[in-house]
Amino acid sequence: MISCAHSHIDGDCCSHLVSRLIPYGSNAVRLSGRGWGIAAVVVVALFLLIPWAWERIEPFEPGPTYRVPYALSDDYWHYARYCRYVAKGDKALVVGDSVIWGEYVPPEATLVHHLNERAGADRFVNLGVNGIHPAALAGLLAYYGRAIRGKDVLLHYNPLWMSSKRHDLQTQKEFRFNHPKLVPQFSVEVPCYKAPYADRLGIVAERYLPLRQWTNHLAIAYFDQAPVPAWALEHPYESPARAISLELPQPNAARRHDPAPWTDRGIAPVKFEWVSADTSLQWRLFQRTVKLLQGRNNRVFVLVGPFNEHMIAPESRETYQGVKTAIAGWLEQQGVPHLIAPLLPSDLYADASHPLSEGYAMLAGQLLACEDFRTSRTSLPGKVRTHAKIAASGGRLRPSGGTRRAASGK
Repeated sequence: MISCAHSHIDGDCCSHLVSRLIPYGSNAVRLSGRGWGIAAVVVVALFLLIPWAWERIEPFEPGPTYRVPYALSDDYWHYARYCRYVAKGDKALVVGDSVIWGEYVPPEATLVHHLNERAGADRFVNLGVNGIHPAALAGLLAYYGRAIRGKDVLLHYNPLWMSSKRHDLQTQKEFRFNHPKLVPQFSVEVPCYKAPYADRLGIVAERYLPLRQWTNHLAIAYFDQAPVPAWALEHPYESPARAISLELPQPNAARRHDPAPWTDRGIAPVKFEWVSADTSLQWRLFQRTVKLLQGRNNRVFVLVGPFNEHMIAPESRETYQGVKTAIAGWLEQQGVPHLIAPLLPSDLYADASHPLSEGYAMLAGQLLACEDFRTSRTSLPGKVRTHAKIAASGGRLRPSGGTRRAASGK
């Protein structure tokens, strides 16, 4: 034992002597370069393994009518997991906004349900997301839908997103819109999106960090969409561990809105200020999505509409016809099989773009009667091709012809 108090060695000499006798004595652990490398590998492994392991801990077995629950609309980690789940099978994936999701109907009355019912088998999967729009859908599929490869994809486009500059995200004044984390942060300017650059960098980083996505999943699924520290402050007497029940929110059969025709809800015809296809941001990013899916070897079929033209004021109907023509023209030019959905009866719309249950049934019949749709879907059972006209008959449905006929309205 060295005691400086009983020696003639001054303080500086004592410190020097101790450091010689006990190397690195001021640190509990000092890593070499090799040690730091091993530590980095361990940390990276944990970043990757924790989300992977969680998928094997948290039960998730979606049924044939499953759709992403409204409560999980912003849970992109869960969406990526759902994509991986369905990509293992041979079903056709139906992708789009709340029209596909089924805003005014329960899970048992969506377009996917009626397609499966008419096909006589569960051949279609609902990958719609409530509140998504084309600018956000492009990011959702690019970063969280990577598992969608070599699949049959029915991709929906809703012309509603071109019905005004606000819907098209082109207003210079900032406003809150759905799914801002999914829109381009740097590559494409979104005029109404004014997030600070530091926030944008964090969003971009999150797209490549599974652990960060997983922690967001926990916050959304179990902690009222709040970070755990914030949740703990609001619930000081509750255990965060107990809050993780491993019971995910389920699709709710209860309707979010009154499923009444738009005319019964007091909605008047609207003079839409349509944005042209040449300048539309939403349409440009939808085109990007089509090319992205095709680049991943998917067989893409595009469904446009059916928009509620009964709700368009007379002075803006002609402009809308020009929008439809431009959309169909690009799809035709790119060789993308598609259907410009024929107009449904007025009482089968709940608002400007959402059909009611019977409207979805008619739309399913129109799709199965479309020759280009039948021939482009390798996952359809043979009897759908044989009995397509039977499936499309009945009610007020007028079976459409091929893609070009539907697009031209003849």
